[in-house]
Amino acid sequence: MTVNGNTELIAHIGYPTHAFKSPLIYNPYFEQVGINALVVPMGCQAEHYPAFLKSVFDLTNIRGALITMPHKVTTVSLLDEVTATVKVAGACNAVKRTSDGRLVGDMFDGAGFVRGVQRKGFDLKGKRVLVVGTGGVGCAIAASLAATGIAAISLFDVNTASAQALGDRLKQHYPAIEVRCGSNDPAGHDLVVNATPMGMNEGDPLPMDVSRISPEAFVGEVVMRTEITAFLNAAQGRGCRVQVGSDMLFEQIPAYLEYFGFATTTAENLREVAQLG
Repeated sequence: MTVNGNTELIAHIGYPTHAFKSPLIYNPYFEQVGINALVVPMGCQAEHYPAFLKSVFDLTNIRGALITMPHKVTTVSLLDEVTATVKVAGACNAVKRTSDGRLVGDMFDGAGFVRGVQRKGFDLKGKRVLVVGTGGVGCAIAASLAATGIAAISLFDVNTASAQALGDRLKQHYPAIEVRCGSNDPAGHDLVVNATPMGMNEGDPLPMDVSRISPEAFVGEVVMRTEITAFLNAAQGRGCRVQVGSDMLFEQIPAYLEYFGFATTTAENLREVAQLG
């Protein structure tokens, strides 16, 4: 690829010490399909970030920005417009500039999880969902699930204030959804999500009583370090269909591509071309 002033850039902004993996997925895909674009890692300290984000969009060949921690929360207040998903999640990880110069943002951490579940044939409409863990990724997943037409969502976190705050935001933006907080009992739920590191390794305490999960339930995980975690292994032992954590990463990239106006692709193709080593 010849890189010049016509090469469209996607800035991937995070801490200087952040391990930027996105160029190893996006850039091989762009090269494969002949798109003159690059994802460029840009490290930025928190105190400089608000001014830096604005300056990035002064570039004439910028297409958008991917935002990683710890800047996702700060980003929300820096934009002219955000989606309901951002408002519920309380964070933003994708920014673009409109034709009239406004900066707008969306959140796709949860979209990857949801798209993966849907592509596996699970219809979320009218379903009852349990999300255990209401940190950044749990909030993003809950926000994306709410937009699919689920009937009810139960939220649990050892930090009860965090779960309650997420529940309040869901009630505000999706009043038709039944929201409950305070229990991690998976009984009666159609979809069960572990958005914590618990149950990563064999012998770890599990995030819930797996024996209470219905064999007909779909079970999802966010941990990416291990493909089949102890939690997923236990769920499979119950007869449940499952989704591994890495699916969330590869499934969200097509959503990003569509958001930034690029030709989209599949998670399978991205896995094939990625140069993660």
